[in-house]
Amino acid sequence: MTAPTAAARPRVAGPIRLGRNARIAVASVVFLAFFFVFIGPQQFSNALTLGAIYALIALGYTMVYGIIELINFAHGDVFMTGSFVAMTLLTRIILPVTGLTAPIRDVVPLLLVLLLVFALTMPIMGLIGVTIERFAYRPLRNAPRVAPLITAIGVSFILQNIALIIFGPASVNSPQLIAPELNVSMAGATVPYINVFIVVLAVILMLALNQFVGRTRLGRAMRSTAQDREAAQLMGVDLNLTIAITFFIGSALAGAAGVVWGLYLGSVKWDLGFNGGLKAFTAAVLGGIGNTTGATLGGFVIGFIEVSAASKGFSRWSEAIVFAALIIVLVFRPAGILGQQLGERA
Repeated sequence: MTAPTAAARPRVAGPIRLGRNARIAVASVVFLAFFFVFIGPQQFSNALTLGAIYALIALGYTMVYGIIELINFAHGDVFMTGSFVAMTLLTRIILPVTGLTAPIRDVVPLLLVLLLVFALTMPIMGLIGVTIERFAYRPLRNAPRVAPLITAIGVSFILQNIALIIFGPASVNSPQLIAPELNVSMAGATVPYINVFIVVLAVILMLALNQFVGRTRLGRAMRSTAQDREAAQLMGVDLNLTIAITFFIGSALAGAAGVVWGLYLGSVKWDLGFNGGLKAFTAAVLGGIGNTTGATLGGFVIGFIEVSAASKGFSRWSEAIVFAALIIVLVFRPAGILGQQLGERA
């Protein structure tokens, strides 16, 4: 009797193996479902909003580190500066020129004002980021790592003191263009329109960044520079231009986060960048610094941890819980949740 051919043999179904992206998607759904039940739909919307702001700031941290391996401690104060730039544009230029007063209840004027404030603030902050890179970081690119690190701390203090001198030590009111009482009912929760706007905006900007990095020529140059600067330069990549674009995009995203912070809370302050930057840096490390998807995930994780702690009566312990979670993750996965262990370059 002849043995059955390969085509005739019955196939035994093996275990279903999910790809990395599918595992991330499944884990994200489980994570969101858990917190939706744990803290309820109302606090769930607040956690999404706060996490979206942290994620926008964290993207700048992780992009700069991925390209030149610099922990840009001034990035939090770039976010703070963006909030003051947006507030100044709204109170001194946009609203007076248009004759509008906040909050704006007509949809068309509201969208035009929002578009204008983002269209002005993000490029301004991008240019500020490029200027910082050109005069503070580029001369130290080949210096020992401690030199640009100390310089970043110095730039942070410079931005803080400029804001302190110009705007003073007290909180400054920022126009809330979207009325807080305007809301929509979703899943048993009353969600303000500003929360929905911030989350949708953050998701759009994050997806646009992923498409830019993954599908454009400049994005390929950024990825190749992050992998091996010397090899990228030998292949014709302009390092100075690539790094400048990285700072521009990261600072522009921090500027967008500054805009939505003022719109969300209605006030800005000169020391805003310390806490915001610290949380965003923690988010970047938690998700896997150098990984844009990881930074986004880390931002949302921290937002949910903070809001969960506050909703359960542990608001004083929220920051301690955040950093305890960071330590636990790094003990078992030093590269972060989505980070990959990389071998040393030859």
